[in-house]
Amino acid sequence: MDGLTALEAWVGPLLAKLSRSEIRRLSVTIARDLRRSQQQRIASQQNPDGSPYEPRKEQKRLRDQVGSLRRGAMFSKLRTARYMLARADAEGALVGFLGRAARIAAVHQEGLRDRVQPGGPEVQYPVRELLGFTPAEIEHLRDQLLQHLAR
Repeated sequence: MDGLTALEAWVGPLLAKLSRSEIRRLSVTIARDLRRSQQQRIASQQNPDGSPYEPRKEQKRLRDQVGSLRRGAMFSKLRTARYMLARADAEGALVGFLGRAARIAAVHQEGLRDRVQPGGPEVQYPVRELLGFTPAEIEHLRDQLLQHLAR
């Protein structure tokens, strides 16, 4: 049993005692904190297990352009609040992507094949886990729940 499943089994009876408004309040806090921690982990270019993302492939250019921009970190726009959604209600919390961003994220999350650009060649992308729980995040979720129940 992984840490998240164990946490879910432990927390189920405790949440059953809370009102819907209390669960919603707790879910909003959890969703906000999870999105923030996922954004920070993506910015540091790490999978949930702590391993670094596999780097991009080098671009083959006919000639180097003078003054070309240095390549930045992957997923810099994808991790913004515009694309990475955090939703919460009395049923639970959700952190994920929507629309075209969800398709791009799924290709990287699962290591699928996709076209680099429309009409371009199809490429096998390496697995880069954008969303996932780290042991520290599971511990933080447990602490938040305990803190909420102690009020």
